[in-house]
Amino acid sequence: MAWNPTRRAFLQATVAGGALCLAAGGCGGPAVRTAGPAVVSPGCRTSKERVAKLYLGPAKGHWPTPALDFKEEVQRYEDLFAQMQSDFADVDFVVNASVHAPAELAPLKEKLASADGILAIHLTMGAMPVIQEILAVGKPTVLFAAPYSGHEWTGFGALQKQKEGALLECMLTSDTRELAAAVRPFRAIHHLREARILDVTTRDFSAFAAKVKQKFGAEIAKIGKDRVLAAYNAVADADAEAETRRWISGAEKVVEPAREDIFKSCKLALALEKVMQEEQGTLVTVDCYGSMWRQLPAYPCVNHARLSAMGLGGMCESDLQSCMTFALLQALSGRPGFVSDPTMDVSSGSIILAHCMCTPGMDGPGKPLAPYRLRTVMERQEGVAPQVRMRIGQKVTQAELIGTDQLLYFTGDIIETPDSPRGCRTKIKVKVDGDAEKLWQNWSHGLHRVTCYGDLTKDLARFCRFKGVQMVNEA
Repeated sequence: MAWNPTRRAFLQATVAGGALCLAAGGCGGPAVRTAGPAVVSPGCRTSKERVAKLYLGPAKGHWPTPALDFKEEVQRYEDLFAQMQSDFADVDFVVNASVHAPAELAPLKEKLASADGILAIHLTMGAMPVIQEILAVGKPTVLFAAPYSGHEWTGFGALQKQKEGALLECMLTSDTRELAAAVRPFRAIHHLREARILDVTTRDFSAFAAKVKQKFGAEIAKIGKDRVLAAYNAVADADAEAETRRWISGAEKVVEPAREDIFKSCKLALALEKVMQEEQGTLVTVDCYGSMWRQLPAYPCVNHARLSAMGLGGMCESDLQSCMTFALLQALSGRPGFVSDPTMDVSSGSIILAHCMCTPGMDGPGKPLAPYRLRTVMERQEGVAPQVRMRIGQKVTQAELIGTDQLLYFTGDIIETPDSPRGCRTKIKVKVDGDAEKLWQNWSHGLHRVTCYGDLTKDLARFCRFKGVQMVNEA
C-alpha cells in the first residue's frame, strides 16, 4: 500500500530506541523524510528495561548429572541469548551472574534492587535456598526451569502461595524461546512507568491520574484547546497536503469524506504530532464527544490511527482507562489496540466489536498495513475515519483495565469483518473462547474494550501478578 505512516520526527528515533521496539515487536519503518528531531515512542524508549539475569544451583551436584559442567551450561544459555538478541535488544542485563549459594547474592543486592525484574535460570538441584534469598529482594522474578534442572519445581506452586512468593512466576519448559516471554512483564512494568498520556480536555481527571501514577508510574497531562489550535495553525499547508495524498493514495476507496475534510484531519494529525513531540508524550486522547466537541478543526480519528501505526498511540473520547489498557497491551506485544463498542451475537457464540477509529497498523510499526477505506464517523455522518479490514482467522485478546486493581479480558478469533451500515465503521466479529452467554451475563464497567492481535493471556497474567492486579476472564 502506498501510505506510509512513519514520517517526520518519529522516523529518527535513536539507535537505542530503535532496538527497543524490535524486542517489543517492531516500531518504526522506512523513513519518508529525515528532517526533524527524534521523538521516542512507547516501544522505542531511550532507556532500556533493566533485568538481572541469574544462573542458579550448586556448581557440582548429582542432578541432573554429576558430569554437568556448570560453566558450559551457562555458556549454552548465553549462546541462546545471543541467537535471540533481537528479542532482548531493549534489555540492559544489569546483572549477569552465577549464584551457587545465598551468600553470593549479598554483593549483587544493590543492582538487583535497581532492576525492573529478575530472570532466574535454574540449572542444578539444590537451588531453593538461593531462590528464597532472591525473593527476599522483593523484585518481580521469573524463574525459568527446563526439564532435569532439579526437583525444586515440586515446591514452586506452594512457594507462590506464600507471602514471599507473591512476585514469583515460574516457566517449566524445554522451549528456550520462552526466555523472550520471560522478560515481557518487566518490559511492560518499565514502559508503563515511562508512559506519558496527553488528554486534550477541560475535565478534571486528577484523582484517577494520581492513582495511576502511584500504581504504575505513568503520567497523565492535560493539554488545552489553545495549545492544539496554535500547533494546527503552525502546520504548513504543504505538509498537510502531502499527508492528505498519502492517506488518499493508500486507501482502497474514499467513500463519503470531502477532500477538504481529509486535509483538515491530516493537518490536525500533524499538529498533535508536534504537541506529542514537545511533551514527549507516548499516547494522546481527545475529549471529542465531550468538552472538545466541535472545538477543534477536525475529528482526531486520523491522528489516532496514524500515531498508533507508528508505535505511539491515540485513543478515543478521553477514555483514560482504555489509554492505560492500550499502553499495557502495546508494551507486552509491540502492537497497538483497537477500542470498541461491542454488541453480542450469541447465535454464533460471538461478539461484534465496532468503532469508527482503527489503525491500519494493527500488526505493529514497520509491518504491512491492513486495507482501509476513508469514511465519515458513522454516528455523526461527518469527519474522517479509516474503516479498517482486519485479518480473518486472527487470534485476539480483548481487555480493559478497571481502575488500577482489576483487568477484565477474554480471547477469541476473528471470523468475519462485517461491512454493514449499522454500527461503527470498523467491525470484527469474534468467536469467543469460552461461553458467549456468560460473557454478556458477566459484562460490567461500560462498553469499551481494547483489542490487540494475539493471545496475550499468559503475558497479562504475569504482569498482573507482579503489579497486584486481579485478572478476570469475562467469558
